[in-house]
Amino acid sequence: MANHTTPETAWPVRELNSKVKGWIERLGYVWVEGQITQYKANNRWKFSYLTLRDPEIEASIQITCNTTLLTSADNPIAQGDRVVVYGKPSFYEGRGSFSLWVTEIRPVGIGAMLARIEQLRRRLATEGLFDDSRKHPLPFLPNNIGLITGRGSAAERDVLSVSQGRWPDVQFTIINTTVQGARAVPEIIAALTELDANPDVDVIIIARGGGSVEDLLPFSEEALQYAVAECRTPVVSAIGHEPDNPILDNVADLRAATPTDAAKRVVPDVLAELQQVRELRGRAAAALRGWVSREQQQLTAIRSRPVLNDPLTGLRQRWIDVHQHITAARREIQHLLTTETNQVTALRTQVATLGPAATLARGYAVVQVVPRDGRPAEVVMSIDQSPPGSQLRIRVGDGSITAAAMQTTPAD
Repeated sequence: MANHTTPETAWPVRELNSKVKGWIERLGYVWVEGQITQYKANNRWKFSYLTLRDPEIEASIQITCNTTLLTSADNPIAQGDRVVVYGKPSFYEGRGSFSLWVTEIRPVGIGAMLARIEQLRRRLATEGLFDDSRKHPLPFLPNNIGLITGRGSAAERDVLSVSQGRWPDVQFTIINTTVQGARAVPEIIAALTELDANPDVDVIIIARGGGSVEDLLPFSEEALQYAVAECRTPVVSAIGHEPDNPILDNVADLRAATPTDAAKRVVPDVLAELQQVRELRGRAAAALRGWVSREQQQLTAIRSRPVLNDPLTGLRQRWIDVHQHITAARREIQHLLTTETNQVTALRTQVATLGPAATLARGYAVVQVVPRDGRPAEVVMSIDQSPPGSQLRIRVGDGSITAAAMQTTPAD
């Protein structure tokens, strides 16, 4: 939010300088292009002071940098040079001066090349050449490694010595090429094609021991990226340049920080692998012994069971159980039959004693009146049922008597 001042609330100079310093330093590190003027440097000085001028309009900025950035043998800077610098804007509160604290200076040509590289990098990324889905996994133990590198280079020595130290039996198919300049790309592509067509080669390492941005330009050329993307053999990029990695690092199946790192990541350590094999074998043997011991214990427990000592024991026991159940069932049935027979006999005796035949045998008779209208005979229970002249049927113990009612006399 903007700060508003008035004549009454004017800032002191120190406050203005402090706020300006805060605003400026929030910008962070930036790349700036311009022309070196007012070159003030001395090898005895720790720091040098330059003016970076915009070549198209009247605009400039003061630069402070370490003197070694200007006097290094690889990249000497002189007055009048067009450069790109990497630095952090700074504001000195005490004298109210603005400058750029620079940590890297490159000729202007590098800036253009870097821009072209980044544009190509974005385009190849859009085309999917950087996608993990198209990258090939490295073999666990390559029998033959294809190596593309400069003749007699430190990168070649590093890859060979480290790889053979880790796995002495590993084999190499080495093709030495130019690794910088105009001939580098066609030579590297030809070597890559040859190694990719070789069925004995399991993985290909493209190695170089770092260098300046100009030296590493071949490894960002478009033709090389498509050649690597079309390889069926896994490709490892071991260029060894950290600040501005070439596009090859993105397209390759694996990026190694240095040739030594590439050898370590491609070739397993034989001692470590043998130690792991020993550990795994020991664990497997212990697990197998434990399993055999548990199975033996279970087998011993099973064999100690009576049914295995005498397999007929179970059958005999079941036979005894069946006979016991049959005997019990017969006993229960016999008891039930006896009980029911006795009950039937008692009921028969009771029926014979209390039934009509026994009553008639003792001298009693059953008198029935026979209606004249053909209705069933009725037992005479009252004198009103058999007026004089009624036809009677008298049942006695050995038959029946037909009679007629002569007179009725009420009971006293």
